[in-house]
Amino acid sequence: MDIARHAIDEAFGDVAPPAKDAPWLSELGACFVTLTLDGELRGCMGSLEAHRSLLQDIRNNALSAAFRDPRFPPLTKEEWGCTRVEISLLSPLEAMKFFDENDAASQLQADRDGVVIEYQSHRGTFLPQVWQQLPDPLVFFSHLKMKAGLTPDFWAEGIKLYRYRVTKWKESDYD
Repeated sequence: MDIARHAIDEAFGDVAPPAKDAPWLSELGACFVTLTLDGELRGCMGSLEAHRSLLQDIRNNALSAAFRDPRFPPLTKEEWGCTRVEISLLSPLEAMKFFDENDAASQLQADRDGVVIEYQSHRGTFLPQVWQQLPDPLVFFSHLKMKAGLTPDFWAEGIKLYRYRVTKWKESDYD
């Protein structure tokens, strides 16, 4: 948590203590950093696959969530004081095998599975936390397809689905 918070503090020009150095932070890792303000999403950016150290992934994704999420204007210093941080460490993606959308939906575990959808140049993901707002698997898929730039009822041969799990930490867990 400190790594993400310190990266954003530094972007605002605040001197932040160095991040704790733990050996596991130098290992390759993929994470998402989610920012909330007054309980509402304020930014969320991440990596689906490990391609740099977890330390760098957390720092870069924290800065992206704060300043480069296209759904929001850049975070202001005033907002930052009231913003909460959540980090989701992703497991490797697991390709799903399915016959149709209903079959794929029946294989998912609500609140546990994150899902990636790919079709040609379209790609989108929902973290497992999204199940809290969209507990019905078919509604979950409809919204995921829209996030990927597809229509809610779209389904075609060639769709690829991947699932993953997360280990997450929220600042409120440590207050």
